[in-house]
Amino acid sequence: MQGIINVYKEVGMTSFDVIAKLRKILNEKKIGHTGTLDPNATGVLPICIGAATKFVPYIMSLNKQYLATIKLGIQTDTGDITGKIINQHNTLDLNIKDIEYVVNSFIGKIQQKPPMYSAIKINGQKLCNLARKGIEVERPLREVEIFDISILTYDKENSILTLKIDCSKGTYIRTLAEDICFKLNTIGTLISLERTKTGSFSKETAHTLSDIANSVNNNGIDNILINIEDLFIDYPKINLDEEKYFHYVNGLKISNNNEDGLYAVYVNKKFIGLGEIHNNLLKRKHVI
Repeated sequence: MQGIINVYKEVGMTSFDVIAKLRKILNEKKIGHTGTLDPNATGVLPICIGAATKFVPYIMSLNKQYLATIKLGIQTDTGDITGKIINQHNTLDLNIKDIEYVVNSFIGKIQQKPPMYSAIKINGQKLCNLARKGIEVERPLREVEIFDISILTYDKENSILTLKIDCSKGTYIRTLAEDICFKLNTIGTLISLERTKTGSFSKETAHTLSDIANSVNNNGIDNILINIEDLFIDYPKINLDEEKYFHYVNGLKISNNNEDGLYAVYVNKKFIGLGEIHNNLLKRKHVI
């Protein structure tokens, strides 16, 4: 079995929980997820199976879309509602115009400091493990890009703000929420987070684990398993002969006069992966 399943991760599960359950459902060992979602978060989590696991880095690099709901006026030690409230602040003086102005100021390239409650490693140790021990370490700033933010709802009475955020990979929404609140001269924490898109993978076409299990038990998963080639259906194509294919899969660069960019690569009209042309040279990116 090989391909991609667009999974909808439900609340209370880690991304690795999803993989563990899918291994049992599909009776497949070679499975990889394409971007961690916190247990309290829900939404789109494309899962690669078999040879498709070679394309995990590509899918992880795709842009994301989130729906983030923020409770203004409270601060927790984790940056989300699962944590302990450590501070509170009155927010009744906030108005929608001020919020719109501040929210829009985050559009573009910004610097973020990863939260302590995150899975990244500093000196070989996960930040979240250090945070649980009460240890805080310095984290280097990371550049991410916010393509768009829109206010979906603002419940002034209950101080609840819901945002739709289109952003680059690696964006920490908890940190973004806290930074927005700081710029509003208040505090805030995430009470819910849903990833609604990863590239072309959307919430509308995602499947829960129970959906997938039902498909396996009935007609199989052909109707929900996405072919690797379908990821690149809109990409320009390059067809290699046997000699060039041998050089290509062994990591050698091949002369090619096409324009710079990413290409779906074929040999004898069979899809073999993704390549990149730069300065008239084709090099492999991901190969089945």
